[in-house]
Amino acid sequence: MQIVTDSGMDLPQEKIEEYGIHIIPHKITLAGKTYLSNVDIFPGDLYRLLEETGGMPVTATPSVGDFVEMYRKLAKDDPDILSLHMSSGLSATINGAIVAEEMVPEANITVVDTKMLSAVLGWMVEAAARAIRAGWDKERIINMIYQLRDASESNYTLDELKYLVHGGRISHMKGLIASALNLHPLIGVEKVGGTYAQLGIARTFRRALKGLVNQVKRRHKPGTAMLMQLGHGYNPDAVQQLFDMLNPLYDCTWLPTCQMTAVLGAHTGPTMVGVAYAAIADLPEMPPE
Repeated sequence: MQIVTDSGMDLPQEKIEEYGIHIIPHKITLAGKTYLSNVDIFPGDLYRLLEETGGMPVTATPSVGDFVEMYRKLAKDDPDILSLHMSSGLSATINGAIVAEEMVPEANITVVDTKMLSAVLGWMVEAAARAIRAGWDKERIINMIYQLRDASESNYTLDELKYLVHGGRISHMKGLIASALNLHPLIGVEKVGGTYAQLGIARTFRRALKGLVNQVKRRHKPGTAMLMQLGHGYNPDAVQQLFDMLNPLYDCTWLPTCQMTAVLGAHTGPTMVGVAYAAIADLPEMPPE
């Protein structure tokens, strides 16, 4: 069995290579040139170009043809394909996978709408890859993925709203008002529709970081054994502040901090920072590394 995902997922490159994970990239157009996310433009490149050009990026989902090409190529080696994608509530990516599934009858493709993105999607993809290596069947793997999603949360904030406004993630008027009042939203991903949910608002970025910590505390008692991972656009100072707030509160198993994939950074900008987390006791059985 082979795994396909998209570039709305964050996972270290060494893990992608170790497990042979296949990624279909989104497209990013900036200053008249189109790039493939995490193929010929990476987060550092994106933020440098944003600063140099002053432009605003436009993103596009992979085409049906991109999925067909990938599925047909993989089916020549192994027709069983598990295709795990970022939330349909935030991207139309999965629609291309569903249409392509019908166009590649020689493959046995299972398309999964994870309702998540970024780090937690990376957790799901890696867990599925490990399960395949351990010989688990597809039904057991999918059940594990859903259990992992249900146990996990992702919360974010950011110091600059113009990229969310430009990408249509918040309305232009709300964005103008929030920017004028120097307001900082607390954002989560709800798991029914897989859309962004506003969890609160703060008047300073420092208070917004504290708000992220409070979101974790509302769900998990301090002292709980937790799996945690921090992510950001290009905001290492905020990552350090968030780490310093969370680490003393919990018995943390930290995964390496991720710089969020370029296509997500195109929608949020460099100031985005967030935390993905789950109580270790709530995690499903997963194969060892």
